[in-house]
Amino acid sequence: MKTALVCSGGLDSVSLAHSLAGQGHLSRIISFDYGQRHRKELDFAAACARRLGVPFHLVDLSGLGAALSGSALTDDIDVPDGHYAEETMRITVVPNRNPIMLTTAFGIAAANGDDAVAAAVHGGDHFIYPDCRPAFTDAFGAMQKAALDGYADITLHVPFVRATKADIVAEGARHNTPFAKTWSCYKGGDRHCGRCGTCVERREAFHLAGVADPTDYADPDYWQAAIAAHEGA
Repeated sequence: MKTALVCSGGLDSVSLAHSLAGQGHLSRIISFDYGQRHRKELDFAAACARRLGVPFHLVDLSGLGAALSGSALTDDIDVPDGHYAEETMRITVVPNRNPIMLTTAFGIAAANGDDAVAAAVHGGDHFIYPDCRPAFTDAFGAMQKAALDGYADITLHVPFVRATKADIVAEGARHNTPFAKTWSCYKGGDRHCGRCGTCVERREAFHLAGVADPTDYADPDYWQAAIAAHEGA
């Protein structure tokens, strides 16, 4: 299965890259610049492709991203601190982001004779991101079968779609993923902030998986207070 991977450079997609490479399936990595404030994640995706010896495709969607306004990832809106929960993460929704990226990835995969396109959407994203849910991935896979009918037969591979973030950390550890060479923080500073929803979720996932977290956080202990506040709400 020659599999093209949509990779942000984050923990989930880089772990999936190492898993696919370990199985001998990874054919290429595809990343997208949509004007995200944490664009530095793309450097981690490129480094992953070099490390695993596969082609790297960087697609410039920055013009389109500017039109998808209203998100803290693309607008001058503060990324909130706190637990990875609806009230803190709704402002990070970029409308139709995954369908846009996946459609492009399927075109690249078809042009290069790949058998599948992989994405690291996971169960922890279901509550806030509709384009990470099984209903979406099932429908999108069927749509692409119709879109490429008679030209290519490409499967959408989403092995984490019902998995937790801790499950992904455990899978990444099994395949020797260099977690320190991944980027999650939505604030895009010099270090992981340790306070935004993605940082709190990342730190909690390592804790739940029982895997040492090598990440350099500006505030390494905030995650516990954020989780306690969320559980007490």
